[in-house]
Amino acid sequence: MLSVCLSVPAWRRLPWGKLMTRGCLTFLTNAYILKPAAPPSGQCSQRTYLPTYLIPDSPYFPRHFCFTPRTFPPHRTCSPATSRDSIIWPDYVGSGIRQLLSLSPWSQVVPGHIANMLSWGYGTGFAVFQLHYKETLHLPAAQVSWVGSIQIFLCFLVGMVSGRLSDAGYSRHLYAIGALTSVFGMMMTSLADTYWQILLAQGFCSGIGGGLMFMPATANVATYFKKKRSLAVAFNGCGSSTGAILFPAIVQFLTPKVGFPWAVRMCGFIALFLAIIGFCLLRPRELRRVPQPIVDWGAFKCIPYSMFAAGAFLIYFSLFTMLIYINSFAKEIIGLSDLESINFVLITNGVAIPARPIFGYIADRYVGPVNTFGSNCVALGIMAFGWMGVHKRGDMYAYSVVMGFVNGAAQGLFSSAVSTFVHDVRKMGTWIGMVFALCGFATLAGPPTMGAIIDASNGKYIWGQLWAGTTIVIGGCMILLTSRISTRKARIEPDV
Repeated sequence: MLSVCLSVPAWRRLPWGKLMTRGCLTFLTNAYILKPAAPPSGQCSQRTYLPTYLIPDSPYFPRHFCFTPRTFPPHRTCSPATSRDSIIWPDYVGSGIRQLLSLSPWSQVVPGHIANMLSWGYGTGFAVFQLHYKETLHLPAAQVSWVGSIQIFLCFLVGMVSGRLSDAGYSRHLYAIGALTSVFGMMMTSLADTYWQILLAQGFCSGIGGGLMFMPATANVATYFKKKRSLAVAFNGCGSSTGAILFPAIVQFLTPKVGFPWAVRMCGFIALFLAIIGFCLLRPRELRRVPQPIVDWGAFKCIPYSMFAAGAFLIYFSLFTMLIYINSFAKEIIGLSDLESINFVLITNGVAIPARPIFGYIADRYVGPVNTFGSNCVALGIMAFGWMGVHKRGDMYAYSVVMGFVNGAAQGLFSSAVSTFVHDVRKMGTWIGMVFALCGFATLAGPPTMGAIIDASNGKYIWGQLWAGTTIVIGGCMILLTSRISTRKARIEPDV
């Protein structure tokens, strides 16, 4: 009787009618966990169905349902990845009132944005630290690059562990611990005056903190969206560009006035303030937890997923080398001053901010995240080849704008592209984290390899640029091939 009343269109048009309708339906969700009904020949044949005429054209639920008690059967349910954005997915367990009164899903982009600022933004802005350490410590480029490489590598590697723990329900704990660890690393960097101290503080401490922090926040954003996931993750990923502008600018412009230690401490205080805001806004969705290992080896049985991981490995082997060495290239090859050379780091990351949501919208609306990500990676590899033609100051500014735009478009879609292969949102953090861990090993070896090539070439960048372009183009082509394989497999094996 209640269902029939709620289905009347006139009732839903009354003032507060739609809100009361949703409240009643969420109350029913507390008493019964709604499961999408499989076809009559599927696994749900032993359960009773709710006829579709009881709630016709309901905006809150799919077309067919079946009621099950709160005890969960051992059978495999239909994938929640096929649900709509505003629907309470069947695998979510928790208070319907909390779901009703919770913050907008778009509010979860803010904690993810801040986490990316403190992890990838701080790590990507290592170009400023690279130049400072090279001049003050008088060390070769390859040795200094290990600090930034280890920092980014640990963000990737620890992200695999934190992704699995976030799936287990510890997102807020990881966010808090990671934020405190990142801030502690910044403060210790301000006190460091030897290479091994800098390596421990900025390389290990900041890298571990960033890895603990960013993956739970990023995976949380992905679980809230399906149709608009690429756009949401793109706004989330804009934090890496925002942080790569904020922290290098603080260090570069405050160092002549207050000194390098206090400039880094200012970064730490700002990071602490932002982390508190992100922690207060973070609201992970309540998923039905399933015991599973940190590494889901069964994921690699999926050929498109495995090929995507291999292509991403090649891409990230050289992607961060372009961002780290563009500052040194501007000073050593073009002959610009320290203050002007930092402008290219800021320009590169600044133009990446609008590129991420633009291509996120294109991926959701037209092309798809995998195709968009692969195409942008091929374009980024071509830009690496174009780096060899930069010889003048004006060329450097133009190149920074175009390269930053393409790079932002590629990086902004990485997490969204990986998430398309995840058929169960309860494993979102685990599957994304495994690809990030593989990319971490690539970033660990990439910048030092670039530095070794430059040192072996007597300071010339041309062979390093050739190496970067080749690896990125091959990786981008593998990503595009992954999309073709996935499409062909979907045609051969249609959903039932």
